[in-house]
Amino acid sequence: AVESTQSTGKLMEYVLSTERPEFKSLQEHKSTFVLCHSSSGHKHAVSEVLADQNITSRLADTKAAGEVRALTDFYTMLNNEPARAFYGPQQCLAANENEAIDVLLVTDSLFRSTDIAERRKYVQLVEDVRGYGGTVHIFSSLHVSGEKLGLLSGVAAILRFPMPELEDLDVDDDSDESDRE
Repeated sequence: AVESTQSTGKLMEYVLSTERPEFKSLQEHKSTFVLCHSSSGHKHAVSEVLADQNITSRLADTKAAGEVRALTDFYTMLNNEPARAFYGPQQCLAANENEAIDVLLVTDSLFRSTDIAERRKYVQLVEDVRGYGGTVHIFSSLHVSGEKLGLLSGVAAILRFPMPELEDLDVDDDSDESDRE
């Protein structure tokens, strides 16, 4: 691992110090690069890197760090105050009807759905939450945090106030209200 870190450092040094036309764009943005260590080269190591306090402080203003922080806050709320953290379309839409959503987490894949009605539903949800002062985080489905959110149906919310009645709604059921008895 030490050897690969040293060679990565040498590569970065070479790219940033060499006057070659193909490196011009990299050199213009060299102040944004961060050299750090991870246990593997797989994309799941991104979560490991973003959990490091030194890296997090340097990336504090980036979208990815904000998404990771929002997802962490959601899981913390789900553990500590489950009546204020919900995931799934029905729960989030029901919370939205009461303007209860403080933070909405949604994956970009929901906006790429082939079902136009579904796309409109999520666009309206995002507009509603922003309209009453909530925060919206749109996660890339290609990022590790977006993949984790995708495992929770792609939409989740931290509420302004507890709504224990939402716990009775079926998370896996996306059907209409008319299907219920």
